[in-house]
Amino acid sequence: MNAIPATQRLLFTTITILYWTSMYVYVPTLSPYLSDRGFSLPFIGIVLGSYGLVQMFVRFPLGILSDRFGKRKPFILLGMLTAGISCLLFLIPGPWIWPLAGRLMAGVCASTWVAFTVLYASYFGSGQTGRAMGNISVMTVSGQMIGMLLSGWLTDGFSPNAPFTLGAIIAIIGLLLALMLKEPRANQREQPGMSFAMIKNVVRTKTLLQVSLLSILAHGVLFITMFGFTPLKAAEMGANGVKLTLLVFAFMLPHAFASLVTARWFTPRFGYWGTIGAGFFISAVCTAAMAFTGSMEMLVITQAINGFAQGLHMPLLLGLAIRDVEHAGRATAMGLYQALYAVGMFSGPFLAGWLNESWGLNSGFLFGSLLGAAAFILVLVWALSERKSVVKVDGEYAEEAGRS
Repeated sequence: MNAIPATQRLLFTTITILYWTSMYVYVPTLSPYLSDRGFSLPFIGIVLGSYGLVQMFVRFPLGILSDRFGKRKPFILLGMLTAGISCLLFLIPGPWIWPLAGRLMAGVCASTWVAFTVLYASYFGSGQTGRAMGNISVMTVSGQMIGMLLSGWLTDGFSPNAPFTLGAIIAIIGLLLALMLKEPRANQREQPGMSFAMIKNVVRTKTLLQVSLLSILAHGVLFITMFGFTPLKAAEMGANGVKLTLLVFAFMLPHAFASLVTARWFTPRFGYWGTIGAGFFISAVCTAAMAFTGSMEMLVITQAINGFAQGLHMPLLLGLAIRDVEHAGRATAMGLYQALYAVGMFSGPFLAGWLNESWGLNSGFLFGSLLGAAAFILVLVWALSERKSVVKVDGEYAEEAGRS
């Protein structure tokens, strides 16, 4: 592994933050924005969910192509370009097709995240995947938080279109910077990239499949709450742009902190499954509590705790997705992982939108809580199964040692 210049790491960090800022600068005001334009809750759910729908079909092929050609930079450039196009589509006045097209294009943009994660992981040794994913999770949350904090201020101070305008400008700056990005020589392999015959072995990796299922449920919760209908609940309580900004800050800051310290503090003490299980349990409780929250203050508290809880399991799931996969297949594995969790990004808000239309906004939060509880149960089952396997192997080893 060749040493990566500090300037390139700083450049990558800057591009990554701009990437997420451009995509999330309008997220807190998106559902109120669509509601003010007269769109129904089911349609808002479709728009929110379309972001994940595209990723279900695009992320895995992008990962395969990235491994096949051994290149990450072209896909990063594509990500910045589509981020700008997405924001511009929202600015076109007229019927429902334009906001839907804008969110679909944002899904294409988010699909290129496969290349970002694998390129950054290549900056670290094979035993430092958890640390790498923790770092890049902080970049992700930082970019999302900057964008979402700007959203309410732009809407109140200028116009509802201002977040989309700034998002397009940020994306253009990120695209220009990405042109200067250089891939490590380790990525520019002389031998051919991953063959299609090897894909079968990657997709059968047990840990990859387990964490993908958990991530489907985790992203279902996330896109029902903070990235979905939580801002609309706050707006119904009379929250303006400033209060929406406070709500975002309450969620994203603990989320960023947890992402930063999970691999360093919690995993060594409680293990992977223990930390992930705690995150899902707390998240399920907080999401259910949102349905019974009647004040803005309590809503902020639930989001703060929920943000921290989701920061416990998100980076660990990301790291585990590629932990047991060889370097040549990591983009394929990451593409599959991200394509599968996009199912939650689509189905979560889509189903919640219909539930909200029939039984009120709080029914969607209760549904999100059930998703978190289901994930917690799966973690318990797999953790116990893994523990029994270890005990069995140790017992057989001890028996064999006694015979010898």
